[in-house]
Amino acid sequence: MSDASAPSKYVLWPYTPSIAGGVIGAIVFFSLSGIHIFRLVKNRTWFCIPFVIGALFEAIGYSGRAAAHSDTESTTPYIIQSTLILLAPILFAASIYMILSRIIQRTDSAEYAIVRASWTTKIFVGGDLLCFCVQGGGAGMLIKAKDDAGFKMGENIILGGLILQILIFGFFVAVAAVWHRRLLARPTAAAAELPWARYIWFLYASSGCITVRNLCRVIEYALGKGGYLLSHEWPLYVYDFLPMMLTLVVCIAWYDPNIKPRRKSDIEFATRR
Repeated sequence: MSDASAPSKYVLWPYTPSIAGGVIGAIVFFSLSGIHIFRLVKNRTWFCIPFVIGALFEAIGYSGRAAAHSDTESTTPYIIQSTLILLAPILFAASIYMILSRIIQRTDSAEYAIVRASWTTKIFVGGDLLCFCVQGGGAGMLIKAKDDAGFKMGENIILGGLILQILIFGFFVAVAAVWHRRLLARPTAAAAELPWARYIWFLYASSGCITVRNLCRVIEYALGKGGYLLSHEWPLYVYDFLPMMLTLVVCIAWYDPNIKPRRKSDIEFATRR
C-alpha cells in the first residue's frame, strides 16, 4: 500500500514543451538580438544595453524550452526558460524609461514633465530593479519548490511583482502622456531637430505590448498551476512571445544617436540651463 501521507512528486512541466516552438522562438530572438547589437554598437546608444540583454534573455529562454522537450525531468532547462523569459520584459522597460528621459532632455522640454527629467530614469529604473528582485525571488521559489505549497508561494510572489510592475508602468505612461500633450501644445525650438513624436508613438506601442503581456501573466499566475494558461503551452506564445517580439521590432528605430543629449558623454545628467 502506498503511504497516503507521503508528499506527491512535484512535476516541472504539465506538458511536453514543443521543440519547434522553442527553436522558432530562439531563432527569432537571437536574430533580433543581433540586429539590436549591431544598431547599439553602430550608433553608440549605450543606454539601450538593457534592451539587448533582455533580447538575449528571451533567446536563451526559448532555447531552454527547446532543450526541455527531450528531458522534462531536468531542472536546468526549466530554470533557464522560466527565469529568463519572465524577467526579460523588465529589462525592456528599463531602456524605455531611459529613452523617454533622453528625449525630454534632447528637446529641451524638461519643464513640461511632471517628473524632473533627471529623476525619470532614477525613479522608474529603481522601480524596475525592485520588480526584478521580487519576480526573481518568486522565480527562485518556483525553482526550489518541492510541493504545491512551495509552488503557490512562488506564484504569489511573482504575481505581486507583476502587479507592481503594471502600476509603475502605468504611472510612467501617464508621465509620458502629460509631457507629450504639453510639448505638442508648446513646441520647443530643439524639438524641431528630432522626430520625437514618432519615437513617442513607438514608446506607446512598446509600452502597450509589455502591459498586455504583464496583464496576461497576472491572470496566468492568479489562476495557479492548475489553471488553463499554465497547463497549456500555446497561450505563452500568444501573450508573451508575440508581444515581446513586436516590442523588439518596434524599438529597432530607437537606436538614433540624435536621441542622446547634445554632449560628448552618454551619461545622463540633469538638464542644466
